[in-house]
Amino acid sequence: MKIRIAVATVVAAALAAAGVAAAAAVTHQGSVSKGTVMLHATNLGKVLATKSGMTLYLFKADHGKTSACYGQCASFWPPLLVRGKPSAGTGVKARLLGTTKRKNGTHQVTYAGHPLYRYKADTKAGQATGEGQDFFGGKWYGVNSAGKAVTHAQAGGGTTTSTTATYPTTTSPYP
Repeated sequence: MKIRIAVATVVAAALAAAGVAAAAAVTHQGSVSKGTVMLHATNLGKVLATKSGMTLYLFKADHGKTSACYGQCASFWPPLLVRGKPSAGTGVKARLLGTTKRKNGTHQVTYAGHPLYRYKADTKAGQATGEGQDFFGGKWYGVNSAGKAVTHAQAGGGTTTSTTATYPTTTSPYP
């Protein structure tokens, strides 16, 4: 009888710990970083990226500094979260960096007032596969050093915000 009680107690403790871990994963959906934002070369030209070179995006459905990306959206487009103040790397204007408070109390990095996100399908530095995607109620774009959406790359490697660019058609399993 004592063994059954001990086993039941251990199992209950393990299930409780697993539940807490799962809740934390759902609540935080983005990983907290040191918040260093820098410019990184991509096929779009130089765009904002994390310190490890992962492209950062803005979401056209956001309302000013208020994020519109939560739940399933944030699992595919993790917000760039920070504790403290974000820092500007090479080519980034420190005065354009800031934070906004998310519903769960975490702080998301902003640039020129746009909340910043990574894209789950970008798996290595310099990728920008989220560019121009239309998911979760709006389009996603890389961000240039001026804080503007990059909608295509010029032949010379610079960036512009023209809407006349053509992109190859891609399909995605994401809603």
